[in-house]
Amino acid sequence: MIADKRVLCIIPVRGGSKGLPGKNARLLAGRPLVSYTFDHAKACHEIDRTIVSTDDAELARLAREAGIGVPFLRPAALAGDDVGTVDVLLHAMEAVRTEEGVPYDIVVLLHATAPLRTPEDVRACLRLVAEEGAENAFSVCESQRNPYFNMVEVDGAGHVSLCKEGPFIARQEAPRVYELNSAVYVWPWHVLACNRAVVLPGSRLHFMPKERSVDVDDAMDFLIAECLLRASAG
Repeated sequence: MIADKRVLCIIPVRGGSKGLPGKNARLLAGRPLVSYTFDHAKACHEIDRTIVSTDDAELARLAREAGIGVPFLRPAALAGDDVGTVDVLLHAMEAVRTEEGVPYDIVVLLHATAPLRTPEDVRACLRLVAEEGAENAFSVCESQRNPYFNMVEVDGAGHVSLCKEGPFIARQEAPRVYELNSAVYVWPWHVLACNRAVVLPGSRLHFMPKERSVDVDDAMDFLIAECLLRASAG
């Protein structure tokens, strides 16, 4: 609980992954990838309850062994590549509200693909919402590429253009842009239920350094995360 507000954390993990098959259970520096996120949730004492939304029996087993609740197995209709995370969150929220009878005040989303976040990153986003009144909050890192300067797109006719136009001679002159690093997202319950969106007019950002912002999507990301974890442990 934070600022007298009850906090529910949801960790969505699918059994399938096209970029890196079985990645959530794959051993990263000797441990299943998902176990790092379990630890982050358990170490953030402001969280009142953490649950896993999964369609996979092995991931459900790993969660239960870590002391994380698995109140349901996610239906197949919500486990495909074309299903948005917000839909998964709303399903989990409804399941919890049905079970407990009342909603929580705040919802936290922690993706299993951010093993280098810290519990303090989670707390920082929680404070922005619970104590500072943000409409929602999420973590970002500074982008290495800038759509005003060195990102291009190709239209249906094959024409190439900058993603955003601007009178900039050097990259340093262009406005700073940030990447959502998939580490932490926080909403008031009613804001997520009503808006069903991440980027809102009243969103606030929690800035994380590049070395904590690895989002494991493919084999290269996995290798980078493992190198960083082993370096920090050594």
